[in-house]
Amino acid sequence: MLNCKQASQLISQSLDKKLSLRERFGLKMHLFICKYCKRFSQQIQKLHVTIHSISKQTEEDENIKLPEEAKKRIVKSMNENIK
Repeated sequence: MLNCKQASQLISQSLDKKLSLRERFGLKMHLFICKYCKRFSQQIQKLHVTIHSISKQTEEDENIKLPEEAKKRIVKSMNENIK
């Protein structure tokens, strides 16, 4: 059985790569019994989606008065920092 530290590490890793079957099963079992890690998982997923959304909006927003190259560097930096 995973402890909370191991579960939180797997939650973070799951944003970057596909977990093994054993890791996914262990994490699901832990999230089933631990409301704190379940809440952390939900929050980290929402943050991940929000950052991607903001990144896309920034890239497409024509009201932002930055050179196109600067916009792309900002978006690239945001995407690299969430991985």
